[in-house]
Amino acid sequence: MKCSSFYIKSTGLLLLSIGIFTACETTKVETNKVDVLIADIKEQYAPDKRVALFDVEAIKTDDGYLVKGASNLPEAVDAFREQLEEQAIEYTDSIEVLPSAALEGKTYGVIKLSAANLRGKPSHSSELVTQGTMGMPVKVYQKEENWYYVQTPDKYLAWVDNGGITLMDKADFEQWENSEKLIYTQTFGSSYAETDKNTQVVSDLVAGNVMELVAEQDDFYEVKYPDGRTAFVSKAEAEPYKSWKEALSFTKEALVTTSKKMMGVPYLWGGTSTKGVDCSGFTKTIYLMNGMIIPRDASQQVHEGVLVDDSKTFDKLIPGDLLFFGRQATDSTAEKVVHVGMWIGNNEFIHSAGRVHISSVDKNAENFDEYNYNRYLQSKRVLNEKGTGLLYLTEKDVF
Repeated sequence: MKCSSFYIKSTGLLLLSIGIFTACETTKVETNKVDVLIADIKEQYAPDKRVALFDVEAIKTDDGYLVKGASNLPEAVDAFREQLEEQAIEYTDSIEVLPSAALEGKTYGVIKLSAANLRGKPSHSSELVTQGTMGMPVKVYQKEENWYYVQTPDKYLAWVDNGGITLMDKADFEQWENSEKLIYTQTFGSSYAETDKNTQVVSDLVAGNVMELVAEQDDFYEVKYPDGRTAFVSKAEAEPYKSWKEALSFTKEALVTTSKKMMGVPYLWGGTSTKGVDCSGFTKTIYLMNGMIIPRDASQQVHEGVLVDDSKTFDKLIPGDLLFFGRQATDSTAEKVVHVGMWIGNNEFIHSAGRVHISSVDKNAENFDEYNYNRYLQSKRVLNEKGTGLLYLTEKDVF
């Protein structure tokens, strides 16, 4: 009898265990089913989280699932909802489609500092991922305390504190957008309270800063900042944006000239201004000052343009071509781009590593860069090419 009783109890426990296990497996399958949908939507609509946001999660509830999070892609959210409904998955929708209603219509912004630091998270201790230069328009998606989640013209997503941005509603932004502009063309300098460089400095300026052009007075332009400050900028250091844009030549010579003006500028991780640049921030700034907006990071820039070399022959390169460096692809790992420079001719390229300087691929040259030569991957031509990540200021009114 003891054996029979033990058997019955054991069998009951076994069946109970199987039931629990089966229930857990069912829940697991259901949970994974929604997670798979989320992963599929991310892969389709937001494969690069640097430029597209689909931050959604599913939490199991008694009534199905609570799906919550945020996205700046309405089409992705719609596709996700359709998939849930097609698969008859019960859910409570708590996804916020950005921009947030809490912004109360102020979903436009303009950078108001010479170089505003944009970070990966809403904190000054967070990683510097990129910069926005004065006059740069941004889309504003969210607010967290004194920080704003924004998207730059190259589609990069990041957080900027309220000291770096002027918020605008649609009417204010259109007024700013339609105003006559001035672009600062020197590597760096200052604006002044009066038409005299010996008067009070209003702010520092870097190449590519854009301000509203108010008037001309003697050897100065009177300008207005996005936040309403007024100042004077030397005519020798700036140009009306319209005439600057009309004079853009889109030539290899112009790219080289611009790049050499930044010789010695220090390396700064996340930097995209002449105060400090990382490798891709440097190439991005060169092209910006020649009328082209190219993607932010080296691993994004490599996908633009046309391939001109991947064999270290370098004989087909022309000044302005971008050289990419990193880890070669293997049977088990993909190619990884971690550095970029720009070809300037004579077997030399200019890049930001420590500081902006010129290196050579000629093994007999004094400035031969053995380290980068050994990790060279390929070169791409983006000047005067077309691509989804290439934006010409002569074709689109960005500023």
